[in-house]
Amino acid sequence: MRIIDLSSPVDASFVEPDPVVHEVLSPREGALHMSEEMRTHFGLDFDADELPGGEFLSLDRISLTTHTGTHVDAPSHYGSRAAYGDGTPRHIDEMPLDWFFRPGVVLDLTDTGVGTVGVDRLERELARVGYRPEPLDIVLLRTGASQWVGTERYFTDFTGLDGPAVEFLLDLGVRVIGTDAFSLDAPFHDIIRRYRASGDREVLWPAHFAGRRREYCQIERLAGLDALPVHHGFTVACFPVKITGAGAGWTRAVALIDP
Repeated sequence: MRIIDLSSPVDASFVEPDPVVHEVLSPREGALHMSEEMRTHFGLDFDADELPGGEFLSLDRISLTTHTGTHVDAPSHYGSRAAYGDGTPRHIDEMPLDWFFRPGVVLDLTDTGVGTVGVDRLERELARVGYRPEPLDIVLLRTGASQWVGTERYFTDFTGLDGPAVEFLLDLGVRVIGTDAFSLDAPFHDIIRRYRASGDREVLWPAHFAGRRREYCQIERLAGLDALPVHHGFTVACFPVKITGAGAGWTRAVALIDP
């Protein structure tokens, strides 16, 4: 089985709206820290130099949001109330795992510009690849934005879905929609420009706000979709990290392709 990485890295050197802080405690520093902790908390006298090579274990401390790097948005990310079920959207740790290990289909939207695409564009691409998503299939959108990851352009030059396009996929039974862009919606500047011009609130983050009416998850900030040798016939694994009460969880998304 071939495994293709569909994830973008968490990198403290990347441009991010919320900068990543990554501190590394070296194995030597870990030895000194351990020695001090043993004396302070356990009353044990153990010198760091007694360890092989004078080293213990490294330790990474990272400060970041759950929306940094490749991640899965939970329904609770879209709002505090939902129009379905008991009205309380689920957090990422409450989502069914079988949503995140499913057949995938990748749709090529790289010929579109900044803004949104609608149902007609998705219909044309599905016809081109000769596949219609089955219930619980994972739909991946290749916008080409992943080439800009780590730069300012990553947050301004990409294509999102409009509200009807999301509803179209949900009507097919899709419950996880992924994109290689920063967001499943259009870039912030494009959304605000169209809102100021029209005054229509329907243009304000329609892909996210659709999740207030119907339960679904997004995978944002994917990568490597251009490495997929087929448009469908592969399996996506994108289990989110189990963070209690969180609106999103990081994932190491991969595609599994049978020989």
